[in-house]
Amino acid sequence: MTGQKYRSELKHCINMADYMQLRSKLRHIAKPDPNALQDGSYKIRSLYFDNYEDKAVTDKLSGASRREKFRLRYYNDDTSFIRLEKKSKINKGCYKETEIISTEQCVNILYGQYSDLLSQKSPLLSELCAKIHCQNLRPKMIVDYIREAYIYPAGNVRITIDGNIRSSCNVSEFLNPEIPTIPSANAIILEIKFDGFLPDIIRNIVQLQNRQSTEFSKYVVSRLI
Repeated sequence: MTGQKYRSELKHCINMADYMQLRSKLRHIAKPDPNALQDGSYKIRSLYFDNYEDKAVTDKLSGASRREKFRLRYYNDDTSFIRLEKKSKINKGCYKETEIISTEQCVNILYGQYSDLLSQKSPLLSELCAKIHCQNLRPKMIVDYIREAYIYPAGNVRITIDGNIRSSCNVSEFLNPEIPTIPSANAIILEIKFDGFLPDIIRNIVQLQNRQSTEFSKYVVSRLI
């Protein structure tokens, strides 16, 4: 991990009143995510990988200080733009690596045709293939949710509010936006990521009364239901 810059990450479970209060304040001081739809939100679909021992789940539940997870992701049901992501975490610091992959590469992953991927000149895809063979990683769970996001330049702050979390274990249908999903959690998740420092103006807004930080994981919650 030499040379990689880790970001700080804070999470809170909030209620609808908290959300309305945050939204009204953030709109005056932060910029909305430029990729959001007209209503300010967008849909995210992720496909998470895990091994036969559910290491990503157990590491999260046990509070392991060092952990990682791989996922595929696309937005607003647009399967023409798919990203492979690896998220690494050490204590409170997180680091994300991302590469765009083709629909064909995604289909190969979904149907276990990993040998066709080894010839691709993609470091992250090569790492995933290596861990598929060495650690028995496999696609495990689809997670959908709606996100509202804001950006504040000082500290490179990104604030996201996620809700309507749903899931499906029908991983082969990841590219089918119409597959049935089930509710995974009746929760609204506030997440704040930043580099180095959190500006006071943002800190004061997100310090909600009686709301403690959480290690909530949409993937883990979806696997446990």
